[in-house]
Amino acid sequence: MKSHRTDLRSIARRAMIERDLLPDFSAAAISELAGIQAAATEPHENLRDLTGLLWASIDNDDSRDLDQLTVAELRPDRSVKILVAIADVDALVKKDSALDGHAKHNTTSVYTSGDMFPMLPEKLSTDLTSLGEGEDRLAIVVDMTIAEDGVVRSSTLFRALVHNHAKLAYNGVAAWLAGEAPAPERVTAVPGLDAQLRLQDQVAQRLKARRHEQGALSLETIEPRPLFDGEVLTDLKVEQKNRAKELIEDFMIAANQATVSYLKGKGIPSFRRILRSPERWQRIRDVAARLDEQLPSEADAHALEEFLVKRQHVDPLTFPDLSLTIVKLIGRGEYVLDQSRGGSVEHFGLAVQDYTHSTAPNRRFPDLITQRLVKASLAGTATPYKPEELKYLAEHCTEKEVDAEKVERWLRKSASALLLESRIGQRFDAIVTGASDRGTWARVFDPPVEGRVVRGTRGLDVGDRLRVELISTDVERGYIDFVRVGA
Repeated sequence: MKSHRTDLRSIARRAMIERDLLPDFSAAAISELAGIQAAATEPHENLRDLTGLLWASIDNDDSRDLDQLTVAELRPDRSVKILVAIADVDALVKKDSALDGHAKHNTTSVYTSGDMFPMLPEKLSTDLTSLGEGEDRLAIVVDMTIAEDGVVRSSTLFRALVHNHAKLAYNGVAAWLAGEAPAPERVTAVPGLDAQLRLQDQVAQRLKARRHEQGALSLETIEPRPLFDGEVLTDLKVEQKNRAKELIEDFMIAANQATVSYLKGKGIPSFRRILRSPERWQRIRDVAARLDEQLPSEADAHALEEFLVKRQHVDPLTFPDLSLTIVKLIGRGEYVLDQSRGGSVEHFGLAVQDYTHSTAPNRRFPDLITQRLVKASLAGTATPYKPEELKYLAEHCTEKEVDAEKVERWLRKSASALLLESRIGQRFDAIVTGASDRGTWARVFDPPVEGRVVRGTRGLDVGDRLRVELISTDVERGYIDFVRVGA
């Protein structure tokens, strides 16, 4: 029987090598890994023992590289203390080790339709440095007090020992929070966890509302995940946003800001994650004008958010395609070195200043760098990175993130072509997602794939509905070609 997984894995490996990403660990890294037999431990007197709190993780159904746990505590004044525990990866992956060298080169785990290429070996990222259920683990804890209006009143960081009492999944928790399904089994099995999660959800909603009042953008793009039956690709499933994903997202944004606040308060140079005010604002205005909406002449996150919310309500079917257009015109996020003590450049999409990446050190190298800076400050030892090294690493991490995204996008296209290669001649309902001098593209509704319309494009524009016939696919290159029919 043909193995679609094997085919996609081979394409993924070639794509990684082409982008100068390492699909395999070196002999030195493997040898180093063999010497690590257990999770890191330290004398309890050097840590806060918080294992008794109702910590839980919420992640994808199949995730085992668990970077964060969360817990909440209601205060007498109705504010809420939110604690975010972040896996202490540095406790086992030391700076300048062979394992660190691999992580430094790739800078991120690469998630493709063929395989997942972890930044760190799975013995670490899914076990010994993962905040797995039922395990005591070292962590960096971000402690935040959040008022009823969503304002973070205060924050601090410290080291602690934590214990994951329940490994939960986004979809199950979201359906329960929305009243669409009973509580997941692990929620009912841990006394008090149901009330704990509802409190966290309330606080996350406050944080989200405040960010959107400040101009955070409501965007919704389509990124289908492959579904396999054994080794055979059977379908593509679009992952939807939900309450549980937003809960974790909002807490992580707040934790990342709190981490910047801590480092800045200590006068420590560190990374920032920024998204600059869009240089192509006029093109964004043109997109709005085609939809009979007017945006101001200067980049304005509040105005753009109002436009997006309105369009999502008016035409939810095409909103993901509009979102993708806006995302491309805003541009990419990047890492920069910030040595200032005052306000730094902001993240346009999140409408926040002083933002970094710190909450996923098993999956992203910038988060591991930030963790080392925090730990050195907490211990009162020398900063492990000099400013010139951080400046180089910021540029390097930005570059490799782009490379990883290109590999992931390539494999999404290859998986789409693979799914459709036996359906040449079939016809589909579709919507135009791109129309320019470079060509016309359309997204098929079922399955959710995109391809180029190579004939019959006259008069087509973004948002137009049409009927297309599949005429060819190229799995290796991720090409799908349609022709328009019934025009």
